[in-house]
Amino acid sequence: MVIAQQPRRWAGLPVFAVALVLVAVVGSLSAVNAGGEYLALERPPWAPPQWLFGPAWTVLYIMIAISGWLAWSARGWTPALGVYAAQLVLNAAWTPLFFGAGRYGLAFAEIVVLWAAIAATIVLFRRISRVAAWLLVPYLLWVTYAASLNFAIWRLN
Repeated sequence: MVIAQQPRRWAGLPVFAVALVLVAVVGSLSAVNAGGEYLALERPPWAPPQWLFGPAWTVLYIMIAISGWLAWSARGWTPALGVYAAQLVLNAAWTPLFFGAGRYGLAFAEIVVLWAAIAATIVLFRRISRVAAWLLVPYLLWVTYAASLNFAIWRLN
């Protein structure tokens, strides 16, 4: 029985990868001029350099995809994966709010909800797979930092 489930398990990994690519594409399409926009904003002295965002999000998206896949392969579709899917939608919505619409205050409110959804996903995933939960911790830390940056930029601009 376990051997029969292995192809199904591995077949799910590309689905999670595609889901994260879609989240990234939504963000990048709404932020075509994000680099120049970011540089034009008044930023706090602790703001990261523009070039850091691409590599950071690439690594995080890989970890997020693997995390979701691990949780799914351990138990199938569960309410925890519903929360996981919700945080992906919230993730995709932030960039259009911040860069596309320039709505820094609304983007901050949205990223707070995103943070809560990531934290809830970690708690729920921990019951399914500790590795899946731990893979989301860097994401939560980055979003914590991003929320602080979003708040500072909102206040400064």
